[in-house]
Amino acid sequence: MGYTVALTGGIGSGKSTVADTFSRLGVNVIDADIIARQVVEPGTSALRAIADYFGSELIEPNGALNRRMLRERIFAHPEEKAWLNALLHPLIQQETQKQMREATSPYVLWVVPLLVENQLHEKADRVLVVDVSVDTQIQRTMARDNVAREHAEQILAAQATREARLAVADDVIDNNGTPDAIASDVARLHQQYLAYAAQAVLQENHNVHPRSV
Repeated sequence: MGYTVALTGGIGSGKSTVADTFSRLGVNVIDADIIARQVVEPGTSALRAIADYFGSELIEPNGALNRRMLRERIFAHPEEKAWLNALLHPLIQQETQKQMREATSPYVLWVVPLLVENQLHEKADRVLVVDVSVDTQIQRTMARDNVAREHAEQILAAQATREARLAVADDVIDNNGTPDAIASDVARLHQQYLAYAAQAVLQENHNVHPRSV
């Protein structure tokens, strides 16, 4: 397994913007949200299981999953959320491991919105948190998803707190400012991560092929 930098942040923090910036520098990005959508695409066994459990009304006429309806359903029923997680998490983990094995960049950026909530931060070599104020999160979520402030606040309340994310961070990008600031932060961190990854390879080679004394 190569060197892994986990990227996380609350809703509306700008994780995708940061991930895209790393991607343009040639870094392989493995996005847990994208994988989560892939494992329930039309025709998959997981989607059939969801339809059997929740009912066919969650399936759109084009065969796709109505993700918003599903989110609303499990938001109010913890036992149904637990069932869904038990179905999807192994599939997501399997695909994640596959993509990590196939990665070709010196390190991979593993984008995990629920990194802290699912206690996955220890699976990464380094944790990068995209941080913004709570009010910025709410405003961006309302604008992006066209939801009321109350709904945006409920989403935030269901996620790990800003303080909990910062507590596991090795690096932080403050995304309260302009996009230009992100580009310079990413460029600086990219050079650091390249150095860390190279150091990890040297350490691994040393452990595998110890020098004779």
